[in-house]
Amino acid sequence: MPKIRRASRATRVLVPAVLSVAVLAGCAQGSGGAASASGTKPSAGVSPGSASPTAGSSATVTPAPAGGPAPGTLLVSDFGSDTVTFVDPERGATGSVKVGTAPYGLAVGEDGRAWVATAEGVAVVDTATRQRLALIPYETDAGPVTTGEYRGGGMGIALAPDGRRAYVGVHVPDGNGALEVIDTAALRVTDTVPVGRRPFDVDVSRDGAEVYATNHDSFDVTVVTAGTLEPRRVEVAPYGTEGGLGSWLKPHYTAVRPSDGKLLLPFEGERLAVVDPRTGRTTIEPMTADTHQHGATVTADGTLLTVGTGPIDPDVDRGPSLTVRSPGGAERVYPLEGPHESVAVSEDGRTAYVTGGFTRDGYWDGLSVVDLDSGETRRLAAGSRPLGIVVL
Repeated sequence: MPKIRRASRATRVLVPAVLSVAVLAGCAQGSGGAASASGTKPSAGVSPGSASPTAGSSATVTPAPAGGPAPGTLLVSDFGSDTVTFVDPERGATGSVKVGTAPYGLAVGEDGRAWVATAEGVAVVDTATRQRLALIPYETDAGPVTTGEYRGGGMGIALAPDGRRAYVGVHVPDGNGALEVIDTAALRVTDTVPVGRRPFDVDVSRDGAEVYATNHDSFDVTVVTAGTLEPRRVEVAPYGTEGGLGSWLKPHYTAVRPSDGKLLLPFEGERLAVVDPRTGRTTIEPMTADTHQHGATVTADGTLLTVGTGPIDPDVDRGPSLTVRSPGGAERVYPLEGPHESVAVSEDGRTAYVTGGFTRDGYWDGLSVVDLDSGETRRLAAGSRPLGIVVL
């Protein structure tokens, strides 16, 4: 068990009572984003199977390079806008494509299509031509289309290994969410599975047999069998569930460990919850960053990278950081300037890209580029509150 220095951790479970119920439903104080006037469910951007976007469905800031994006190009979701942005890791943004209101998570298949979870539906983007091919509406009623930290609609998203299905977690304000299954050839939702509250992240096992929705506000992961779509709830609450919706100590993002398929969920830079999705058993390993943690990813060799957003209590917690944890548990912590949200790693494993979008106040319009050998960090302006990130 990790050493817990603070006897006061439990006293900081509850957000102060003067905050509204809407704020209590989140990770912490809200971002204050303005609500959209739109309350209607959008229609798909194209008819199923069509390869041409409808008029007005694409807005490319710069022409796509000949032959598509160069290897190593980054794609980020602009949570503060309605676009995804292509980013050259050296030069910055090279163009953007309109996808839908407040895009959150994104995933890219081997065919070069990006699947983007927005407040309106799942956008499909051809990363070679930089065009939106479709906007697939949700079957779940997530309420009016809005912006900001607590907006309804798609959050986490992942692709099956064979690329035939996309899985998106849909947040329903004031209620439990849903995992929607998309047929990537027909460009439509085929099934809906109930999950917990506010599915921050969605992951798929390496063999595609299971899907995992990480539900922030219900302290759990929903394990869904891909073949039958049967869900199972696994509670993940290494600090307990005291405080309910007002707790700070909830799961955010999950990484699937390549070696054994176990789920890795970092908490507070103190505890790593290692969950066996088959048995539901959770073991706890110590961590060292002492900071509130969000985004997580894992490399092919089992190295875990997780983003520290900053302190819950500035008097005892440390600031923003990136933790790189070896398969054996050794950690290196890289300090970051300002809050961040998600992380991706270059193909050679030597560089990390950390988005500055952040789901709370304190976000900024850019990325931190971290040299994992030297520890050198530089900031790169790109996008509008970039949240999700992939390396093309």
